[in-house]
Amino acid sequence: MNWDIHIKHFVQYLKIERSLSENSIEAYLRDVEKLKQFMEMTHPKINAQLVTAKQLQGFISYINELGMSAHSQARILSGIKGFYKYLMFEELVDKDPTALMEGPKLGRKLPDTLEYHEIEKLLEAIDMSSPEGGRNRAMLEVLYSSGLRVSELVDLKRANVYYDLGFLRVVGKGNKERLVPVGRDALKYLKIYVEEIRPLIPVKSDQEAFVFLNRRGSRLTRVMVFIIIKGLAAKIGLKKAISPHTFRHSFATHLIEGGADLRAVQEMLGHESITTTEIYTHLDRDYLKQVIREFHPRS
Repeated sequence: MNWDIHIKHFVQYLKIERSLSENSIEAYLRDVEKLKQFMEMTHPKINAQLVTAKQLQGFISYINELGMSAHSQARILSGIKGFYKYLMFEELVDKDPTALMEGPKLGRKLPDTLEYHEIEKLLEAIDMSSPEGGRNRAMLEVLYSSGLRVSELVDLKRANVYYDLGFLRVVGKGNKERLVPVGRDALKYLKIYVEEIRPLIPVKSDQEAFVFLNRRGSRLTRVMVFIIIKGLAAKIGLKKAISPHTFRHSFATHLIEGGADLRAVQEMLGHESITTTEIYTHLDRDYLKQVIREFHPRS
């Protein structure tokens, strides 16, 4: 039996046998769908009945690398455990592969992911009356909208912003290029900065290509991006220890928790393929844009 049949019967079991609410069923369904996506990418010939504990551990490691918080990982693992309890109940598996699996430690505070309302507060705290404020708003909107690394942000070139298509061409690790969709709000603030604020800066001749500049006309540094973000966090009294990478983690977490396809998030983050045995197939660009539109909080 394939994944879809098992999942369909699992949903019926949750409705009839366990009388769960629609919201609870939806949560279980999202968790199991994530595992299905992972297994289809890494072990396409293995169905739900043949999944091993080692493969499940690989799945948890994968969502951890995508930036999921420990709380989210624990919740997803709980959903998958429920799925395998159902398979045991129906005698479709002899052994529960989740039996010895433990969730991540939840005792420590996890400062590396922001709630959406915290992102909004940070953005609203920017003083838009100054040129630096307009730049900072565009910069943070892009960070959160596209999940860029801080190095990719400061290296972003004007020629690589495609306003009409809604994409950025990003040069990532190992000099690898990728196209990343960018949200409507981020494009709006980026356009204001590039067209109205940036022309007022006396740009140094060898820095013309870069999007984000300091007041002296040189490319913004990674350290400066850190300082800007730390300053905003202090301004709103945010107790979490945040950095530019926090925006990248939050981007991934909010998309995945909203129900986005794992493969789409992986591609947008520029992660290497999670399997060395298969050639990684790039997803259709229209599909990536659709994922941002449907699942990103600021689209």
